[in-house]
Amino acid sequence: MTDRTGVRKAFNSYVAAYDAEDPKIKLKIAHTYRVAALCERIAGETGAGRTELAWLTGMLHDIGRFEQIRRYNTFVDAVSVDHARFGADLLFREGLLERFAPELTEAERRILEKSIRAHNLYRLPEGLTEEETAYCNILRDADKIDIFRVNCETPAEEIYNVSTQELKNSAVSEDVKECFRNRTAVLRSLKKTAIDYPVAHLCLVFELVYPVSRLIAREQGYVEKMLAFESENPDTRAWFRHMRENIWK
Repeated sequence: MTDRTGVRKAFNSYVAAYDAEDPKIKLKIAHTYRVAALCERIAGETGAGRTELAWLTGMLHDIGRFEQIRRYNTFVDAVSVDHARFGADLLFREGLLERFAPELTEAERRILEKSIRAHNLYRLPEGLTEEETAYCNILRDADKIDIFRVNCETPAEEIYNVSTQELKNSAVSEDVKECFRNRTAVLRSLKKTAIDYPVAHLCLVFELVYPVSRLIAREQGYVEKMLAFESENPDTRAWFRHMRENIWK
């Protein structure tokens, strides 16, 4: 049984070492708790995993983000560090996990590590067991759902290190449009312009595994808010209209 009170206390103690006034730090603290709650809900409604362990994957999935922000002041892995791998290394190679959940069995540790390492991958690695795959999918769905919220409630400068004006004037790359047409996620290497980044996040809708995850995403309304973005670029305005008409089909 996961000691939730202990995990929360350890998490709050850990993040207290970082700048509490940094909007990026605040963002990731809120994101962590929301993803953990979503993991618990998805696991509970699908029966795909134990709610306690699913909740813990959410609490620890972004632990690497805090040190990433302190060292690089960005969430962009391509110009800093792979935050999932970095966080998993902190937890499982440098012993940080003992601070949060020393009572875990070896099987639970294995599931937790694989879930954290895989949560930001384009595709899950081969060789996972059915149980490992389930926990990975629960976490990945929960993370995607809250990313929609983050896009709506956080200034672009803090997420993408670009200005609002850059977003409003840029055009969507053809490769990114093709991913939307094919209803797939967008590889990092395909994103070339400022507006490619939120469009790529919208494409995460197509990657949600569980029907309940799609239901939650629609209920929350953040996808629709993202789609209501008003561009000053005519081509981008037309493309957002196309996405509004087709994203849930």
